[in-house]
Amino acid sequence: MSKYPNLPATDAAALTRKDFATDQDVRWCPGCGDYSILAQVQRTLPTLGIPREDYVFISGIGCSSRFPYYMDTYGMHSIHGRAPAVASGVKALRPELNVWVITGDGDALSIGGNHLIHALRRNIGLKIILFNNRIYGLTKGQYSPTSEVGKRTKSTPMGSLDYPFNPISLMLGAEATFVARALDIDAKHLQEMVTRMAAHEGTAILEIYQNCNIFNDGAFAYLTDRQTRPQHELKLEHGKPLRFGPKNEKGIVLDRQMRPQVVEVEAVGEDALLVHDETNPTLSYLLSQLVHPDFPTPVGVFRSIERPSYDAMFTAQIEDAKKRKPGKTVQDLIEDAHVWTVE
Repeated sequence: MSKYPNLPATDAAALTRKDFATDQDVRWCPGCGDYSILAQVQRTLPTLGIPREDYVFISGIGCSSRFPYYMDTYGMHSIHGRAPAVASGVKALRPELNVWVITGDGDALSIGGNHLIHALRRNIGLKIILFNNRIYGLTKGQYSPTSEVGKRTKSTPMGSLDYPFNPISLMLGAEATFVARALDIDAKHLQEMVTRMAAHEGTAILEIYQNCNIFNDGAFAYLTDRQTRPQHELKLEHGKPLRFGPKNEKGIVLDRQMRPQVVEVEAVGEDALLVHDETNPTLSYLLSQLVHPDFPTPVGVFRSIERPSYDAMFTAQIEDAKKRKPGKTVQDLIEDAHVWTVE
């Protein structure tokens, strides 16, 4: 049986990664982080106990949005920034389907920003994976909504003047019921986050730090290098103190002004540390503000709460309407009220 109540009993032997791989040549640049994300999704889906024909993958435009070509499921490559809108329509009309959105930091947070925040607000049961490489890769290296201030690119040769979005803060501000972050190189953790997303009833969104080795190589080197990673990564675990470091010797506390501080655990004691709570919106937002290099980078689930999903309420409302006026056709409804003839 699945340990997640919203997932069916798992029969890992029924499907394998190969069942989710198409015969299409995977055409990303050699060394791109997208390969790892694709592999971990294809490895995870067979373990969820969901029939392959119930999956739908919908993408927008960008390097990440080639994803549906490589998934042997239903899906489509949609319009720039509009994948959440297309996917919302699919989920509303076919709520039994498992609908995934694949997008990037440019696709989702620039032209698609409005569609993204409303998909999160509505809590329609989509599973959104946002590849964040802090650059426009498909169009050859322009700065994106997540590029840092001063970023020199083909479109900002003297350095970007824009202050970037903090995607996690944005998601939390839109009242998303499930928000998480993972790294493209951490296969085991990434698979765990995909599983957690699938088990969530409403909209779940996962930001993945993904390396673009052609136009923004090493953007997350401090997290992906084995030597520096323990010093800069804060793994979020519900109910556990916020600790990090090569020997777990550092932690996070709040000072008297309610500002986070990095401390030595030995100096303050573990009882003084903040304890992660996925249901606490204030703490979730505070953690989203821990930004490198002043703080370690949190990865894991920032927020996970239960709230009725839009698709479930929408379906219930339709059923209620049918009971109120049983047997009515669309034409009946059109002609039911104020109708007159123009001669």
